[in-house]
Amino acid sequence: MVEINQSSSLGRIRVWKVDGFEGVFAPLFLKNDPSLKSYLEEGGYRALEKVLSMGPDEVIEEVKRSGLRGRGGAGFPTGVKWSFMPKDAERKFLVCNADEGEPATFKDRYIITFVPHLLVEGMMISAYAIGTREILVYIRGEYWEEAFILKKAVQEGVEYVKSRFGVSFDIKVMQGAGAYIVGEETGLLNSLEGKRGQPRPRPPYPAQKGYMGYPTCVNNVETLACVPFIINKGADWFKSIGREKSTGPKLFCVSGKVKKPGLYELPMGFPLKKLIELAGGTSCGGKIKAVIPGGTSAPPLTPDELEEATLDFESIASFGSFLGTASCVVICEHDCIVRVGWNMAHFYAEESCGQCTTCREGTRFIEYLFEKIENGRGTEKDVMTLLDVSSSIPGSAICAHVDAGSLPAKKIVSSFKEEVMSHLGKVCNAKNCEFSFHT
Repeated sequence: MVEINQSSSLGRIRVWKVDGFEGVFAPLFLKNDPSLKSYLEEGGYRALEKVLSMGPDEVIEEVKRSGLRGRGGAGFPTGVKWSFMPKDAERKFLVCNADEGEPATFKDRYIITFVPHLLVEGMMISAYAIGTREILVYIRGEYWEEAFILKKAVQEGVEYVKSRFGVSFDIKVMQGAGAYIVGEETGLLNSLEGKRGQPRPRPPYPAQKGYMGYPTCVNNVETLACVPFIINKGADWFKSIGREKSTGPKLFCVSGKVKKPGLYELPMGFPLKKLIELAGGTSCGGKIKAVIPGGTSAPPLTPDELEEATLDFESIASFGSFLGTASCVVICEHDCIVRVGWNMAHFYAEESCGQCTTCREGTRFIEYLFEKIENGRGTEKDVMTLLDVSSSIPGSAICAHVDAGSLPAKKIVSSFKEEVMSHLGKVCNAKNCEFSFHT
């Protein structure tokens, strides 16, 4: 097992050669050169050249065969999503979701910073597959430098492809204003249209009625960046990596109480415990209390679950959580799990768009109960109410924000009940709360 790492403007880039896996993203990251010249030296835009000799349906079938699933959170099969787009529409759009707002997630930022042309080529191939040349990129408002890098790459890529292959693409890059909720695809479409960034009721789905009422396909940055690899190396190569239903290489964000936080490229299905070992283990001098496996919307896993969990959609789901954005946050035994729950609840309460009552009021109530318990003012009834509310409201709103604001709370109360209950007596097992009195 060999570690390759290099300093960059975003910190350490790490890739591990594990079981014959050498990574495909990491070698491009390690060049630390986002220029068109550098990308062409690595065979850039050859996948697009190959695709232009294929029919759109052939491209869709190849991506379907690869088993590529969305890397933005939901994990929906990408080729299937493309196939939903009508073939006879007057006008169609591809939208790249670069609104990377999930706490502890930074994988898309690396792609845009170090190899933006990979994303540009992936967008062009994907647009060709669904039958459009119109592409919109919605990038997180806080990513000013990344937006500048991407806009330059888009200009270079469009000009190169037009002169080299005689094909024109219209790609526009637009920045958000910092709202988390526009990471949801229909909220993103509303924001692109200049409307309030709040999710839309479905149906109609974006493939039926999306941007400006036209059929629209929304894909994540990492998802689109996988496409050139699939075209160049083949669907069989891609699905030979990972698990049967969770294929390909994957970027994992690792943070929290670990010695080597950063971005790791590994095969899907890699053991979660082993990933934490690669990250140097805990940095707090104590044991692991919990691990959030897929960004803060994913319920945390217990140490027992950590022993068995592998980093693929099916394994993480079997423990009642989600792979999500594959952002792993390590929580140490010295961290108060109630405070963790309160922080997460506060974020989702603040970021609710407010249009659905159960989300607007439910997430705020969960935050209130966590705050009350964390400060030693809670009662047993408050704990039971917290469990009841967090069990009742998932699935009750237009989008999954209500689930993100409630399911982690449910898991914390049910799996870490002893620590939660200890706060009722003003005792924090982690010895981390101001009210604590320990002898």
